[in-house]
Amino acid sequence: MKLFSQSLLSELEHQLDKIHLEMQEPVQYAEKSIKISISILEKLKTYCLNYKFHDKNEEIDFFRNIKPMFAAKLIYYNEIYTIETNKPYGSKKTLRKYYNTEILKLKTFFEENQEFYRYHRTNNRCLDKRYFVRGKYDIKLTLDSFYFQADQSFSTSHDYKLAKILANDLIKSYIESEIIKLEHNSDQLQPTILSSKKQKWTGSKVELIEIIYALHTEGVFNNGKSSLKEVVSYFESAFDIDLGQFHRVFLEIRNRKTEKTKFINTLKNKLINRMDEADEN
Repeated sequence: MKLFSQSLLSELEHQLDKIHLEMQEPVQYAEKSIKISISILEKLKTYCLNYKFHDKNEEIDFFRNIKPMFAAKLIYYNEIYTIETNKPYGSKKTLRKYYNTEILKLKTFFEENQEFYRYHRTNNRCLDKRYFVRGKYDIKLTLDSFYFQADQSFSTSHDYKLAKILANDLIKSYIESEIIKLEHNSDQLQPTILSSKKQKWTGSKVELIEIIYALHTEGVFNNGKSSLKEVVSYFESAFDIDLGQFHRVFLEIRNRKTEKTKFINTLKNKLINRMDEADEN
């Protein structure tokens, strides 16, 4: 199950990266991302229903750690589509009010599910057999009405709620980045290009964002005084690329189950090999 789901998740992330490279408008990339996410989630469901879990621990692992990663992406893009298609025309003040209302909805969900947020974030396990095993729902455990409408052969009482928590982190970052755009004129964010011969970034956006976060964390730009947004904007202009919702991508990098610094590790290994080859020559 783990090997299949990891392969499927990689396929989903590759497809989503491709969509973001091809499309800049949120409504367009959200719509296409929803279709891809549904298709991949259906593949996961088909495999799951034909798979016999070895024991309850494997079932818990699937519904706690695997399925929510897929479902969160579908929830996220569906919310982005809804936010963007419902966005009012108007002044900065009107749009700011609209985005703040959306953030308030996230805050309300947090307050209504604060106990489960704490359970998830402290990596508590004591209720896993009630939260993440099929057919074990308890009406006293604050169930989402969604659970009773879902296919219970592919749902537990809390896997959707966990996916919603993961998605909400991404949605919050998206909204905050849109608010930042309102507060700054795009020309203020564009740095001066230092060379007339531009270098175009041809790796993936995820890889570049991983590098940017590492460099910004180390504080190597202007003695650590540059904001993350300023650094991202510089790289976008220098490498002729639009990094879009980089906060969302960072959250996905942070949520990787294995090898969080995947690209940095690859760079390290390749550089060491180059050094070794240079020594031999």
